[in-house]
Amino acid sequence: MAKTAHVDTFARDNLPPREEWPDLIFTRPEYQYPERLNCVSRFLDRWVEEGRGDQPCIYTSSQNLSYRELQQLVNRIANVLVGSLGLVPGGRVLLRSANNTMMVATYLAVIKAGGVAVATMPLLRAKEISYPIQKARIPLALCDASLADEMEKTRALAPELKQVVYWGSGTPQALEALIAQASDAFAAVDTASDDVCLIAFTSGTTGDPKGTMHFHRDMLAVCDGFARNVLRARPEDRFIGSAPLAFTFGFGGVLFPMHIGASFILLDKATPEHLAAMIDRFKATVCFTAPTAYRAMLGLRDKYDLTSLRKCVSAGEALPKGTFDAWFKATGLKLIDGIGSTEMLHIFISTTEDEIRPGATGKPVPGYEAKIVDDEGRDAPPGTLGRLAVRGPTGCRYLADPRQRKYVLNGWNLTGDTYVMDEDGYFWYQSRSDDMIVSAGYNIAGPDVEAALLTHEAVAECGVVGAPDEARGTIVKAYVVLRPGVTGDDALVAALQDYVKREIAPYKYPRAIEFVTELPKTASGKLQRFTLRQQARDAATRTAAE
Repeated sequence: MAKTAHVDTFARDNLPPREEWPDLIFTRPEYQYPERLNCVSRFLDRWVEEGRGDQPCIYTSSQNLSYRELQQLVNRIANVLVGSLGLVPGGRVLLRSANNTMMVATYLAVIKAGGVAVATMPLLRAKEISYPIQKARIPLALCDASLADEMEKTRALAPELKQVVYWGSGTPQALEALIAQASDAFAAVDTASDDVCLIAFTSGTTGDPKGTMHFHRDMLAVCDGFARNVLRARPEDRFIGSAPLAFTFGFGGVLFPMHIGASFILLDKATPEHLAAMIDRFKATVCFTAPTAYRAMLGLRDKYDLTSLRKCVSAGEALPKGTFDAWFKATGLKLIDGIGSTEMLHIFISTTEDEIRPGATGKPVPGYEAKIVDDEGRDAPPGTLGRLAVRGPTGCRYLADPRQRKYVLNGWNLTGDTYVMDEDGYFWYQSRSDDMIVSAGYNIAGPDVEAALLTHEAVAECGVVGAPDEARGTIVKAYVVLRPGVTGDDALVAALQDYVKREIAPYKYPRAIEFVTELPKTASGKLQRFTLRQQARDAATRTAAE
């Protein structure tokens, strides 16, 4: 590892032991990075230095920014972070906001100042926000004032958090007021290419979420990999996507255009209709969203003009062949499927439009390798169901977490997905290998929903799994055993759903609840979620046949 620029060395000190890292592969020329690198210089400053500062960068419903204007905003925030808020290289900063200009600017400012950005989903509740603050020992948060309620509740749960600065509050202490007096000149901190600049927390499969640690060079590697070799966008393209920027999939919708000097459109609302409306309004050419949104937009084509699109990327959940076929028939565009993970930062298996096989995820992105292994980690032959293993220029590095040894085996990242590889090297998705539910592009840990339900006075036991759903691909379904004397009816279903929405992020709530007298368990008393998953599949099949 190169000599760090970090003064606060917490992030580097809490990387996993080097022998537990996956193998990293940098053999291709596009993955050759200098020892000293601040990625914001590549994404932002270079365009101003090359005389392209007046080119459009960000479009929103309320304002548009050129690269020069964004650079000035980022520099002012960086000066406030360093000069007024005490950020030193390596310090962690929590970011909380919907997708807007200030969220992008704070992301870039923290990283440019040598800090480590930790973004969180805007829908999370205080209990969920407090975990990354405690785990990553985050003293400072920058937050949209519209999210102040849960942010303030977090203070009592996370004493590590010393200061919260809001934007949009209109007060003298607001971030806008602080940056108004700051200089718009700021030299990027001379970080090492392997200095941590981002900690992205997973949604959590079992137990607590895991903090995935990414370097400055990783930000470029995903652009030089999937974006350069598969997406092949152009500087005149306008990107648009619905995923929250706290998702690494969503953040790619910022990094990819900025890597080539293109522009992107930010959505303040993530609904398919708003996505379609903004595609129409700004004539977007490259779209990133989940299959659910593409299915929904098919019904909106009479209302909104989507003909400006020329590239469409689908990720976040498995792409059904029916959705691919319907989108192609309606638009003439082939959906570029892809699988990525928070641990790997972005997409590592996909394929260009001319090589797509509908129903297959694709082949490894150039620079990555993938294979199927059995439960012992041995290579499986083509046509065999098994665990997906991958390696390349990015890889898993958990923040002080023994689960590192489970994700990485013999130098390969085990993504938690079950796949089949065919004789031609195409990978075909089968299912998640763990208890993660992927619904409408959101990763939802079944145990999180179970934990929320179990705090309701009417619930004795519960099990939560993913159930097939025509509209959303998969929905969260809860099997609930009630306490004696409690009657399960439609009113209680609604009450439990509302309760979960208040306790944890609303998107995690169970869209289906079935009351049962007992749950399937092992001889030792452990819940058999695979049995519940089978019950959910059988019920969906019966419903479809009726």
